Amino acid sequence: MSGERRLGLLSSPTPAAQAAADDLRQRYEFVPPEKAEIMVALGGDGFLLQSLHTMLDRHRAIPVFGMNLGTVGFLMNEFSSDLLENRIAGAKMVKVAPLRMEVVTMDGMRVSSPAINEVSLLRETRQAAWIEISVDGRVVLPELVCDGVLVSTPAGSTAYNLSVQGPILPLDSSLVALTPISPFRPRRWRGAILPDRTRIGFRILDPQKRPVSAVADQREVRDVASVEVTVDRSQSLTLLFDPEHALDDRIAREQFAI
Repeated sequence: MSGERRLGLLSSPTPAAQAAADDLRQRYEFVPPEKAEIMVALGGDGFLLQSLHTMLDRHRAIPVFGMNLGTVGFLMNEFSSDLLENRIAGAKMVKVAPLRMEVVTMDGMRVSSPAINEVSLLRETRQAAWIEISVDGRVVLPELVCDGVLVSTPAGSTAYNLSVQGPILPLDSSLVALTPISPFRPRRWRGAILPDRTRIGFRILDPQKRPVSAVADQREVRDVASVEVTVDRSQSLTLLFDPEHALDDRIAREQFAI
């Protein structure tokens, strides 16, 4: 895939990632990130998400080939300094559409942020959050009493969403998961799977006494009054994977992990 395309290199500040970056620079030619056509990212899933958000902010979402030098590395390929250009040339492309979080805070401030994995609403204090949920403008849950609630993309469905018992979504499913976090009432509600064209709204019912924060991946907005989440089809991210470690195959295998 790379051919004559210019490669850029980003690495997390960890010693392992910095050492790997030095090794790669001795073996391959890289251009500054702003001139790159394909980006190589060294680190963990968190660093990859950070790098993708930077690209979205700059409206320059070039393909990314990540190599794991972190802990989990679910979104990454295995690290090897050998045959990098051949690996990129033969990589499988995966397109990911991010979520768009639109927040109105208690003081009227409006904040917009993308999310590649999930948008989470979380209680800020020891008291449970009271949240009204609507789908395409229609109230479907008048009062969810909980620690929080999240909306996950298929790419993020094996992350925080899975840890709170949410469903794993196939990568090409055109679905999002709506999953409660420690729900107290209604006790039997375990969430919903919705088409990714759905507009999901949250209204905080008692924001003064029971404040809630909204988090788009790693970006937090505190003291929110309402949140709307949609899939942002105006932006698209491209992740590159070794064919034997493609993201869609990993997500499918997670459904049988014990």
